[in-house]
Amino acid sequence: MSTVFTFTSLCSLAAVVVALGFAIVLSRLVLPKNASPRDRRVFVWLSFDALIHFFLEGSFLYLSVFGRTVHRSSGAFAEMWKEYARADLRWGVADPTVVSLELLTVLGVGPLCCYVLYLISRKDAMQHYWIIVLSTMELYGGFMTFGPEWLVGSPNLNTSNPMYTWLYLAFMNLIWVFIPAWLLFDSYGSLAHSLPASAAKKGI
Repeated sequence: MSTVFTFTSLCSLAAVVVALGFAIVLSRLVLPKNASPRDRRVFVWLSFDALIHFFLEGSFLYLSVFGRTVHRSSGAFAEMWKEYARADLRWGVADPTVVSLELLTVLGVGPLCCYVLYLISRKDAMQHYWIIVLSTMELYGGFMTFGPEWLVGSPNLNTSNPMYTWLYLAFMNLIWVFIPAWLLFDSYGSLAHSLPASAAKKGI
């Protein structure tokens, strides 16, 4: 493990922790003190989500589109993605499927996260509709990141080391499955509860 866990690994994980810390601070600055635990948790997640999409995945997209590929680029972000590419080779060579998904993620999901944050700060019930849209996009992106790879026997995935398998490939991707799935369930429940009440109030 000592030959695998490098200074770049440490910096990459630190960047994720810093993003989470910033999201927590932002929730305390934006949301009122009496905000519900649910709203605060969702606000923190979506803030963290937006930061990851814009800055980390945005840097990958920039390097892949304007810098030729991650492997041919230099700089802090390039080194970070070279580190991740040790676990999934596609991220180093600007794989068309991965780049296409990142276009959707950075240009679509990131801004939508910010819009939902705005709705949460205003306690607008429309947040639930857009959370369902957002979560569906996240789940679709997760499936399409690995689905095509699994169908051909995962030739680009390196599972030779537990850190690559469980930290980079499993943990760093499964949180974008379990949390969006929970948000989808939570917002669906809120809409399913509120729609009959609204219809009854209007006498429908």
